[in-house]
Amino acid sequence: MPWYVLLTKPKSEKKVESRLLQLDVNAYCPTRIERRQWSDRVKKVETPLLPSMILVNLEDKERDIVFEVPGALRYLFWMGKPAQVSEQEIDVLKEMSENQANIISVEQLKEGSEIDITNLGSEVKKGVVKKISGNQCWVVLKNLGYVVKIKI
Repeated sequence: MPWYVLLTKPKSEKKVESRLLQLDVNAYCPTRIERRQWSDRVKKVETPLLPSMILVNLEDKERDIVFEVPGALRYLFWMGKPAQVSEQEIDVLKEMSENQANIISVEQLKEGSEIDITNLGSEVKKGVVKKISGNQCWVVLKNLGYVVKIKI
């Protein structure tokens, strides 16, 4: 079964994911923990890695079931067909979301070079460096059409 990119209303990614899971639809919303500053405190907040998007694993003929959930808008289309995400890219997103500490191992980091993303002893994943700025680097996930920012 392929993974599809489902667009949601803003700030409702986790709600849509939980409602889809109640309908026995295999849905995944990759999240990250970031520190937010308020005037009186600093708080760790879990935010979606892909804003206004979740990933659903469905057969092609079952795709319409997601629209029974409030907050689900439409599928992301690419070249006239619903955009599909490979299982390998889903695994990379899951590992990045679960571990929160990503180690990048390359000899020399250059824009456009292919890198290996290793998550604390797991198997090696590949990505392409888009931009480097200080201690941060942007890695492109090709099939998803998204860029992930990683601290070095």
